[in-house]
Amino acid sequence: MAQAANIQAFFDEPTFTITYLVSDPATKKAAIIDPVLDYEAGGGVADSRSIDAILAAARDQGLTVEWVLETHAHADHLSAAPVVKAATGAKIGIGENITEVQKIFRPIFEADDLKPDGADFDRLFADGEKFPLGELEVEVLFTPGHTPADISYKIGDAVFVGDTLFMPDYGTARADFPGGDARALYHSIRRLLALPPQTRLFMCHDYKAPGRDVYLWETTVAEERAKNVQIRDGVSEEEFVASRKARDRELAAPRLLLPSVQVNIRAGNFPPASADGVRRLKIPVKFRGSAGRQ
Repeated sequence: MAQAANIQAFFDEPTFTITYLVSDPATKKAAIIDPVLDYEAGGGVADSRSIDAILAAARDQGLTVEWVLETHAHADHLSAAPVVKAATGAKIGIGENITEVQKIFRPIFEADDLKPDGADFDRLFADGEKFPLGELEVEVLFTPGHTPADISYKIGDAVFVGDTLFMPDYGTARADFPGGDARALYHSIRRLLALPPQTRLFMCHDYKAPGRDVYLWETTVAEERAKNVQIRDGVSEEEFVASRKARDRELAAPRLLLPSVQVNIRAGNFPPASADGVRRLKIPVKFRGSAGRQ
């Protein structure tokens, strides 16, 4: 029997994102899940210091990084997947329904360079697909709702749930992005919570629920079923959908939404450079009120 995976978490406070370095103790084969590219929106500056620290940790342990695993096309941080690929040769994988997300956003950002079949990624995973990480086995679980393309990765008794779930005292992901669906999210979460009670769940984000002073990102199926403030046992589908929609109406757009989406649907790549060698992101503008009559 293969040993349990080694799991190291790296927290990026500016985006409240947790990136995971997951490795097989026997073969030292590794994957990086949901890597963050540092991005300063005001100055338009991208930096690799966070992912460089993770790559350094992998080198120090003698790990061979074979995969960059994205749980979905994130709307709150830019992916550092291309940095990992350039440094290690790792393949970039994401759920096969990324093509649905690309269809939504390709015309919004006039991303004519984008390959609409998902070919910017190296591997598109199907629900239930399994693949090796050394002597470990990674299983793909389709968990849509936050977006149409969310997947979770199950490695032994650990599941990396992306934005589907948060810690029990915080609740669940929002479902109001284009293509999102609160009802689908309910069923995805119920699929995860049907796993054995001792299954460990690793979050992609934590924002410190009210009354909690530390960031947390690991819990269990049992804890979520007993304590999740939005979807614990006994909360019906209709109750969840109503409360999720009400909550989503109160939420502001993520700070890095526009740059994140147009980069992440390209597997972490920026748009092609213009003739002057500069890469530019686009910001669609909607006029409201009197501005719309100008």
